[in-house]
Amino acid sequence: MKVLVVGANGGVSRQFADLVKTNEQIEEVAAIRNMDQTPFFTERGIQTVYLDLTKHTQEDIEAIIKDNAIDSVIFSAGAGGSGDDIVMMVDLDGAIKTMQATEAAGVKRFVIVSTFRTGRAEIEKNYIRVYTTGKTYADEWLKSRTKLDWTIVHPGLLQDIPGTGKITTVPQSDMIGVSRQDIARTLVSVLENDTTIGKEFEVVNGDTPIDEAIKAL
Repeated sequence: MKVLVVGANGGVSRQFADLVKTNEQIEEVAAIRNMDQTPFFTERGIQTVYLDLTKHTQEDIEAIIKDNAIDSVIFSAGAGGSGDDIVMMVDLDGAIKTMQATEAAGVKRFVIVSTFRTGRAEIEKNYIRVYTTGKTYADEWLKSRTKLDWTIVHPGLLQDIPGTGKITTVPQSDMIGVSRQDIARTLVSVLENDTTIGKEFEVVNGDTPIDEAIKAL
């Protein structure tokens, strides 16, 4: 399976690159917006392509997908802290035009890394309202306006600590932390299990091995 990772230089995506660099079933193509980031991927034998969601069109993204014979897309880009206008261009418009490009290229599998919780209630109470709004409507577009084989992953508070290989997907009353490494492992498991198609779930630290938790969805 050849997977295009959009937002490949993010914390979760870098962990994903480390996991799949020796995976015989998953071959990554890393979409990055700064070519200075290339050495990280080259050292791991991973191909890179230039993609800036604020500049490239849907047709540009479609061409990347077609030219690289992509089978699946992971959208893990985020512009938090870059200003409200950039957040909307990346987290909302960037996500949607990537979905549209994926469909236009004839690819079905699409996995999106969202925020912990989305929806009207979250928008109204969240102090990062623009970010939450962008993520909310990107998720809704994916579910209701596409025919993609989608999966939406809602990670808890992302932490730069070693993963345990164990998570829970049981909804929590409050946001709990989760290792970026374990979210990356979750993404690998999602790609390996078609039973996750059409599923949307939260992921936080837990006691269940990741593959077991994903297969039980």
